[in-house]
This record gives sequence, structure tokens and C-alpha cells, in this order.
Amino acid sequence: MTSFSRPARSGPMELTPTRKMYLLTGRTHPVLAQEIAADLGVELGDANLVDFANGEVRPRFGASVRGADVFIIQSHGRSPGRSVNDSLLEQWIMIDAAKRASAKRITAVCPYYGYSRQDRKSKGREPITARMVSDFFTTAGADRIMSMDLHSGQIQGFFDGPVDHLTAVPLLTDYLREHAPSGDFVMVAPDTGRTKVAEQAARHAGEQVDVAAVYKRRPKDAVNQVEALDVMGDVEGRMCVLIDDMIDTAGTICAAAEILLGKGATEVWAMCTHPVLSDPATDRLKNSPISRVVVTDTLPLPTEKQIDKIEVVPIAKVIAACIDAVFSDGSVSQIFGGENQT
Repeated sequence: MTSFSRPARSGPMELTPTRKMYLLTGRTHPVLAQEIAADLGVELGDANLVDFANGEVRPRFGASVRGADVFIIQSHGRSPGRSVNDSLLEQWIMIDAAKRASAKRITAVCPYYGYSRQDRKSKGREPITARMVSDFFTTAGADRIMSMDLHSGQIQGFFDGPVDHLTAVPLLTDYLREHAPSGDFVMVAPDTGRTKVAEQAARHAGEQVDVAAVYKRRPKDAVNQVEALDVMGDVEGRMCVLIDDMIDTAGTICAAAEILLGKGATEVWAMCTHPVLSDPATDRLKNSPISRVVVTDTLPLPTEKQIDKIEVVPIAKVIAACIDAVFSDGSVSQIFGGENQT
């Protein structure tokens, strides 16, 4: 009979652990995941995602993730034949698979965090879905969440673990400094709740950049409707740059652009991190007085939404740098000079 006995040790066992990074992606935005992997110089793992006849999803990873630092990338957006809910559930199932396969640490990389606007109760008998989404990440087995420009920074407190809050503002303002036709422009918040974002962008854009804000009102019980009423700040005779975390139906941005031009602005640009662009956003932007719309690629931009006004700034390098910092136990906030905490 073969003996499996080991010789007695005279001292403590010493092991030199090896670190292994494993990147996986869901099917909502695989192009972004491939760009992140290329920037990191690693291969994107094969999740072997299968859809059964009844619509259920099953991943089966193509390689062992035991003891690995696993990063599962998925933006919570729509893609052909898939909803936001499909994106979320697919990521949770992949996290569960990694946990059951003995991954050392699992980070959910969510360039766009779904349901982030449902972060509080604005009326009675409403859910706080952003909190529920966070709870599901915990239940699935995520140890950490990484996301870009959350609609509300307080969402970080919903997750019982580290949350790396990234920001695209430096990238957007770099684009602005390079391409803006005039150095005399104003960063404008499309509503008073986004004034901090406009102030942050102004700091990055230059010392002399002013900030303004549009005061808006939502009609009672209306969804995706907004009325822009007035402007706080000096915009007459100047180029205005509206900045927000997302453009969904484009109602807010287009209404703000109209009132800015009515107050004497010479030109209006719009910038955002997340191009959600739900219908009728594309038509609204196309027919609006906005000259240029600058977005990042946290969400896929279908061909039919790629109008001439839209310019896409790649975000993969920023996310790759933050993944590398987490993997090497470095500082994510240091990458942004602490600006991602504001």
C-alpha cells in the first residue's frame, strides 16, 4: 500500500504565496473589459456563459480561480436583447461561482452602477433599490466594489466592505482643455444637486474657470420630465459646459442648454460619464442647440446612437490603473489625488 506519511518538521512551515489576478467579464460591455485587460497586460478569462432554453444563466470558468484575486467586470446597462436586470443577475451569478471556486478575493467592477438613482425614498411606499443591489453583491460573495462616478456618493455606505469610487472628471476636463475653442468657459451644473461635480470639474479645468448652475423643477408625479427655470451665475457672452454623471433621456441637459442660450451663452457643450441615452435622448440631443456631447465608454454606445455630436473618451486606462492598485494593495484615491472622495 502506498504511504502518504510526511517527514516530521523541525521548525515552522514557511510559504511564499504567489499572487494571481483573474479578470472576467459579463456580456453587457465585453469591449471595455478587453481594453482593461489589454492595458493590464493580462488575458481575459473565459466565463463560459450559457443561456438555457428557459432563460437561466450558467457560468463555468475555463480555469481555476482558487486563491486568485478575481475581478468581475460588468456595467449595469442594456445591450441588444438584454436588460439592466440581466446585467446585474449575470454578475451576481458569476460572483457566486467565483466564491464557490475558492477565489481569495472577489471585486465587482461596475463601471456603471445600476439603480443608483433609487438611493432614497422621495415619496412613501418606494424602495431604496440602490441599497438592495448592494446587499445582493454581499450575498453573492463580493468582497469589494469598484464603480465610476456614482449618482450619489452615499451609496458607498450601503456596502459592508471597501468601495472604490472612481471618477472620470479629470479625463473629461483634459478633453475640454485640449478641444474647447475658447479658454473662457463656465462649468455649469444642470441642476443645483450637481454643483459639487461642476466645482470639481472647474478645479481640474483651470484656476480661472467659473461655476454656474441651472435651477430646475420636476412637475409633480412626472417621470423623466423637467422644467429649467433660471441660471445662477454669469454666463452671458461665454461658452458653457454642462457636466453631469449621466445623460438618460436628455431632458435635463437639453432644457438647461435652452435656458443658458436664452441668458446669453455663446455656445453650449455637454459632458457626462455615463451615456445611458434612453429614448428619446438621441433625437433630443440631435435637435438641441448643444454643439458637442462628450461621454466616456462606461456603457456601450450602439451604432444607432453614435450621432455626430457625440465624442467618446476611453475610460479603460483609469479602471485598469485602479484594478492594479487594488491587486497590489496600493492606494486608489492617490491615483485621483483624493478628488474621487468628494
